[in-house]
Amino acid sequence: MTPEERRQRIVSVVQDRERVSVDALAEMLDASRETIRRDLSELDALGWLRKHHGGASAVEPALSEALREGPFRERMRDALPAKRAIARAAISLFRPGDSLFIDTGTTTLVFAEELARARDLTVITNSSKIAALAGRGEGNQVFLLGGRYREDGGESVGPIAVDQARRFHAMHAVLTIGALDSAGIMDFDPEEAEIARVMAEQARDVTVLADSGKFGRSALFKVATLEAVTRLVTDAAPPRETEAALREAGVKTVLAGSREAP
Repeated sequence: MTPEERRQRIVSVVQDRERVSVDALAEMLDASRETIRRDLSELDALGWLRKHHGGASAVEPALSEALREGPFRERMRDALPAKRAIARAAISLFRPGDSLFIDTGTTTLVFAEELARARDLTVITNSSKIAALAGRGEGNQVFLLGGRYREDGGESVGPIAVDQARRFHAMHAVLTIGALDSAGIMDFDPEEAEIARVMAEQARDVTVLADSGKFGRSALFKVATLEAVTRLVTDAAPPRETEAALREAGVKTVLAGSREAP
């Protein structure tokens, strides 16, 4: 059995059983525990399963679906290990009782997988996939914005969604973006940018989730200035010019695995 065949078999077993131990996989595939652990780490980074102490479990259905179908899938796979690290760092910033706007995007969908393990949060989102995941958390309350439905991203957009978003006032807006530079945060899609803009306006604090590939890029549709952003959660330190702009705007930078920058 080749390494690729072994990993495909691991994914199949985990999906069938939902949860399986390293010992069981090692015996089943006639491989060492060390080999299985390495395979699980790689498959976790690629988004095919979730590695945990002693074994692995299946990814949440909404995330699994996003990894399989349409152009959204391609964006999901881009920098997925960084997005997972960002999501795990970001979830620790919120507490039971918090209310969160969450817009549609690949990084926020990965973040929603963490919300499925959180409790007592109120989530307002235009993403049906994020709503499904967030709703699994114990005591979580979810409001799904309506509007014109776009199947690829599983999202509602347009005037109806925007109007409904304006009816809420949340403690936090958690946003994914297409680009970030000294001018602010931006997106490539006008309707997604409009939803994110309203969420930012209707929230007390704005948390941006962005992998380092977004730094120094520019996109056509502006969401907000850096001054409107409370904190940025990312996987690597921004370039010097961007870091200086963030500091001047008062944005706190949270590096995945690190503490907030002063």
